[in-house]
Amino acid sequence: MPTDIEIAQSATLRPIQDIAARIGLEPADIVPFGHHKAKVPLDVARSRGGDPAPLVLVTGVNPTAAGEGKSTVSVGLADAFTLRNRNPVLCLREPSLGPVFGIKGGAAGGGYSQVVPMEEINLHFTGDFHAISSAHALLSALLDNHMYRPDTLDVDRTAITWPRAVDMNDRALRSVVVGLGGRTGGIPRQESFVITAASEIMAIFCLADGLDDLKERLGRIIVGYSRSGDPVRAADLDAVGAMAVLLKDAINPNLVQTLGGTPAFVHGGPFANIAHGCNSLAATRAGMALGDVVVTEAGFGADLGAEKFFDIKCRFGNLRPAAAVVVATVRALKMNGGVAKDALGSEDVAAVTRGVVNLQAHIENVRKFGVPPVVALNRFVSDTDAEIEAVLEACRAVGATAVVADPWGGGGEGCLDLADAVQDVLDGGEADYRPLYPVEGGLVSKIETVAREIYGADGVDVAPAAAKQIDRLEAIGLRDVPVCIAKTQYSFSDNPTLLGRPTGFRITVREVTPSAGAGFVVAKTGDVMTMPGLAARPAAVGMDVVDGHVTGLF
Repeated sequence: MPTDIEIAQSATLRPIQDIAARIGLEPADIVPFGHHKAKVPLDVARSRGGDPAPLVLVTGVNPTAAGEGKSTVSVGLADAFTLRNRNPVLCLREPSLGPVFGIKGGAAGGGYSQVVPMEEINLHFTGDFHAISSAHALLSALLDNHMYRPDTLDVDRTAITWPRAVDMNDRALRSVVVGLGGRTGGIPRQESFVITAASEIMAIFCLADGLDDLKERLGRIIVGYSRSGDPVRAADLDAVGAMAVLLKDAINPNLVQTLGGTPAFVHGGPFANIAHGCNSLAATRAGMALGDVVVTEAGFGADLGAEKFFDIKCRFGNLRPAAAVVVATVRALKMNGGVAKDALGSEDVAAVTRGVVNLQAHIENVRKFGVPPVVALNRFVSDTDAEIEAVLEACRAVGATAVVADPWGGGGEGCLDLADAVQDVLDGGEADYRPLYPVEGGLVSKIETVAREIYGADGVDVAPAAAKQIDRLEAIGLRDVPVCIAKTQYSFSDNPTLLGRPTGFRITVREVTPSAGAGFVVAKTGDVMTMPGLAARPAAVGMDVVDGHVTGLF
C-alpha cells in the first residue's frame, strides 16, 4: 500500500479556481498562492447571503499511540457528502511544524482522505504560522525594548507573563535566560518559550471576527504587571498597529481541496490540550456561508477539543452545531482496555469491552451540550468482526448510532454510510446546542464544572500560587469569561496513565494565566507543558528532498 505522501503526490489536483467555483466564487474573489492554494478575503464570504449551512463537528475518544484518525474521518465524511451530491465545505486546522517534524509527521489526513497539496499544507503553507510567530516575537521585542529604555510603565520584571514563541518542538527553550549581552544587550531575566500553536496570538487569530476585532483583541493582551499591580497590555506598548500589519493577510482563510475535490478551508491551528483546539472562526463562518453543510474538527478527545469548541468557539461565534461525529478505533479502545501497542494485532474482544467505556463517556459528554452524536468506527485492517460488533453493541447500549467507516482506504466511498447517518441527524433537527456553563461566576466554579461533568473528577485542587493568580485575574475583570483547561490528552484525568474511564481522581490546577485578548483564562493542570519536546527518533530524521520531491512526510 502506498504511503500518505505517495498517494497525495500521485493525485491530479484541480486548479484552485475550479474548487472556488464549486462554492460560488469567481476568480476575482480569491487570491491564488500558486495553482492549488488561495486566500479568500473575509469580505467575500460576508457578502454571501442566505441561511448558514449546518455545522458538523468531528471529535473523538482520548488519543492513543494506536491512532484514531479524526482528520482522516473529517475528510472522508466531507468527500462522502460530495458523492451524495451535496455541496460540503471542510474546515480544518493548519498543521504546526513542531509536531510535523516531531512525532506525527504529516497532519493533513491520511490515505485516500487527505487535503492537498499535502506537503505544502504541512510545510509553511501560505505563511500564516510565520506571521503569527513574527507578531508574537514583535510584542516580546517591544516589551524588552520598553524595559531597556526609560520604563514609563514601571514594569515589574518579576511579573512578566508574556513568553516568547517558536513553531518548533524544542524542550531546551522551556526555561531560558535572555539579556546576557552586556550593557547594550538588554535586561537579563528568566524567560520561557511556548510553541506557536499555544500562543495567545494564535487563539486571538482563530476567534477574531475581522481585522478591527483582531486589533482590539491584540490590544487587550496582558504582557505583565506594573510594580503597583496594574496589568500592562500590548496597547500600552503601542504594539497593536505593527502586529496587525504582520497579520493582515494571514487572517484571510486558506482554500485548498481534498483528494475528492471537496473545497476545504485550512486555517489557524491552536493545540487542543494547551489551547482551544479549533480552526479559525473566520474560516468556519466562510464555509457556512458558501456551502450547504460544513464539516469541522476539534483536536484530541472530546474532553478537550469538543468541550472547548462548544464552550469557547461556539459561544463567541454564536454557532449552533447540528451534529457531532465521535471517532473511535478498535485499536484505541483495546489500548484503553489495557492492551500494549505491540499486541494490538491479536483479537481481544474482552479488552475492547473494557476500553469502550472511554467512548461511552465521550458520547454522554457530547449530549450534555445538546448536540446529537454519531459514532464513526474508523476501521483498520487488523480489526475483527467480533471486535467491531463489541463496539457497535456498546454504542447501542447507550442509544447512539454507530457506523463503520473506512476513510483511509476508501476515501469518500468508505464514508457513505457515515454521511447518511449524519444526514439523518441533520434532517431530524434534534440539536439544541447549549454551553456547559454560564460565563457569569468565579473561575474556580467553572473549572470544577468542567472537571466534574466532562472529566468525571471528584473535584479540583487549586495550588496556592494558582489561587493567587485567580484572585488577581478576577480583580482585573477576567472573572466572567470561559475557562480553557490545559490538560493531558491521553486521559480524562490529569494523569496520562489513567486510561479508560477513571474514577476517584481529582484535578490539580497549578497555574492560571490570562488570555485577555482571546477572552478566556487558561488553567494549567498536571504536568502539561506549552512547549513540547522531540521524540528519541523525531519524524524529521526520516525526511528528505529527492529529485525535487519531499519524502518521509507520512
